[in-house]
Amino acid sequence: MKKMIITGLRAAAIMIGCTFITACSTAIDGQNYTSVEPIFDIESFFDGQVKAWGIVQNRSGEVVQRFIVNIKGNLEGDLLTLDETFTYGVGDGPLTRIWEIRKTDENQFLGSAGDIAGPAQGIAYGNAFNFNYAMDLPVDDTEYRVVFDDWFWAFDDTTMMNRSYIKKFGIVMAEVTIFMQKQ
Repeated sequence: MKKMIITGLRAAAIMIGCTFITACSTAIDGQNYTSVEPIFDIESFFDGQVKAWGIVQNRSGEVVQRFIVNIKGNLEGDLLTLDETFTYGVGDGPLTRIWEIRKTDENQFLGSAGDIAGPAQGIAYGNAFNFNYAMDLPVDDTEYRVVFDDWFWAFDDTTMMNRSYIKKFGIVMAEVTIFMQKQ
């Protein structure tokens, strides 16, 4: 009897743990956006000047960063270069970042930046664009390898919304919300 109770408690603990982990993750299906308009064309949107306003929220929902980004984009052939300059109102972070994004197939892209660990893999889904990449994120005196699940959605040719889910071990640790406008 005692063994059955312990086994039952273990099973309940595992189910609760799995429910907790599932509740903390995001699973956006890009296929849901393939026929939604307007189409988000990452190359034309970022070719030129773009201004962005964003926040980062920790797991508790507290805003730990608030920032403005000025982006100078340049498209040459199949290479899109984004020169980003950050200004922070709350918190701190990188002051600059340069992305190089290359179209590799009809809807597929590879990107890199100095603080990105390995290539960023991008897929266009009609109205949406998804970028996945790893980054060594400095927090206080430590760096943590995290994964960004980065989603962009077009409102029109000049306005876009971005949501990034920063994950560690598949669990969302922070969320980034950015509003972008082509200048």
